[in-house]
Amino acid sequence: MAKEKGVKSIEDLPGIGPTSAQKLITAGYDTLDKVAAALAGELSDTTGISVEVAKKAIEGAKQATTLEFQTGTEAYETTKALGKISTGSKSFDDLIGGGVEVKAITEAYGRFASGKSQIGFTLTVNAQLPISKGGLDGAVLFIDTEGTFSPERIESIAKAADLDPKKVLENIFLVRAQTTEQQILTAERADKLIKEKNIKLIVVDSLTSLFRAEFLGRGTLNERQQKLNAHIHKLQMLADTHNIAVYITNQVMDNPGILFGDPTTPIGGNILAHAAKTRLYMRKGKEDKRIVRLVDSPSMPEGEAVIKITTDGIRD
Repeated sequence: MAKEKGVKSIEDLPGIGPTSAQKLITAGYDTLDKVAAALAGELSDTTGISVEVAKKAIEGAKQATTLEFQTGTEAYETTKALGKISTGSKSFDDLIGGGVEVKAITEAYGRFASGKSQIGFTLTVNAQLPISKGGLDGAVLFIDTEGTFSPERIESIAKAADLDPKKVLENIFLVRAQTTEQQILTAERADKLIKEKNIKLIVVDSLTSLFRAEFLGRGTLNERQQKLNAHIHKLQMLADTHNIAVYITNQVMDNPGILFGDPTTPIGGNILAHAAKTRLYMRKGKEDKRIVRLVDSPSMPEGEAVIKITTDGIRD
């Protein structure tokens, strides 16, 4: 595709002046690629320009950008070089292919106290380890929608990892979202924070609780799913754009249509089922043991791992 002459920045796009450009950048549309992939309605809502002008701006961005192709081998080597976050358990890491992937969404669902949040705490600490020790040597954005974040747990896990608890806590950027709007806006405005603070992991605990509480009844299901779909796609875009990992927890319900076997079903329907690259089903075992079942992965076979939740975090 030939590049649009004279278009080198967002301000150069047709119909987009300095004020509109700043609004786009603030909303996360800070590159021509992002504008090119946007919907006209989104840009119109963000900047106040008409939908027709937004369409022209998007077309201008498309003509000003080019697609770069790479072989499967190059893609594999690139992802491999980015590293993975260790869960703290070798059997767990082996189950999911070496740890929690970057440029991907990993989802864990299960009943109350099944260990979903505990995995999130351990990943929050381990992400700050050097790559050579199973980390990503970066900071963490933690979106807490259920009031589950525990500095005390982070402190004990950090000590076990031979990290300074104060520095670890300083590298966690916590948002306690109380509405779906706050949750969505945190992701929408995260680009700048990710760049400035070297964010390498986003944790959302939990992704669905606020959506479940605010959108009640079948009449609101369509709106809920649309918003959830846009939110999860934004998280994936952040993962792809900034080479970071995203870990989300999800609530469950009992499916009355399942008469035999485990009726536990994750919230979110097909939207989440297709969005998460790796899906994990957590359930309680005896004492402090938890069973992690790999439900879906494009590269690993289904299987299970038994882990323990200790004061030091997740362990075999």
